[in-house]
Amino acid sequence: MPFDEQIQANIEASLAEIPHPSLPKGTNLYGSTKIFPDYQAQEGESYLTLVHGIPHESSVSFVAILQATRALRKGFESAIYFYGPGTLACAANRGFPTTGDAGFPGELNMNGSLETFIAEGGTVFCCRFGMALHGMREEDLLAGVVPAHPLDVQDALIHYARKGAVINSTYNL
Repeated sequence: MPFDEQIQANIEASLAEIPHPSLPKGTNLYGSTKIFPDYQAQEGESYLTLVHGIPHESSVSFVAILQATRALRKGFESAIYFYGPGTLACAANRGFPTTGDAGFPGELNMNGSLETFIAEGGTVFCCRFGMALHGMREEDLLAGVVPAHPLDVQDALIHYARKGAVINSTYNL
């Protein structure tokens, strides 16, 4: 026994105080009422996501990709534009110990989600200046990612605004 009798008795008493887990697997913890209609794109509608976030530093960048994918599946012409540190999400040369290997569960979730987004018809832009700031080369981009001039960030925003697109802009430090 790794613990003395008193510690072992305290462990058993602690575990017996409240059942763990108190609810069986599959128990609803939250309601499921959806408030808004499940909107689908109307003819010609667009959805632009801007991402200026560091991959894996928060869920913001990953959730932005998931939202853009959902918009694509609703019929929107959907594009994601990575700039600043967000460009690191577009790197195909990530992994550990070799490229393409996940050193921990979820390490490459953004790569896989971007590959799915592109395969389903979404467009991904990646700012060349953001890449340069973070030591990334164009040949490091995931297949299908479009390298873009730094001045295109603003003009892409203007382009999609003039089209009346839904614009989701994410930013984290």
